Amino acid sequence: MEVRQFLLRQEGGEQVSGVGGLPGQRSGHAEAPRVSDDQVRRARIAVASGAADAEDCAQLLDMLGLTPDEDGNLPAQR
Repeated sequence: MEVRQFLLRQEGGEQVSGVGGLPGQRSGHAEAPRVSDDQVRRARIAVASGAADAEDCAQLLDMLGLTPDEDGNLPAQR
């Protein structure tokens, strides 16, 4: 799930488009909205609050692209 859509869902914002409430596939990187630093921060907080323990939190953050890669870039913000 895209971080932006996750955050909107947590805040009661826009409805997620797609089949059965699932997000649609991105058509291209040029059209994809950028994920802001604030959205990343809020997503990390949401993940941490719902995680069972530190290992669970680390795995979830990695799956969502919220942990920096070798170059220090977040996959969620590419």
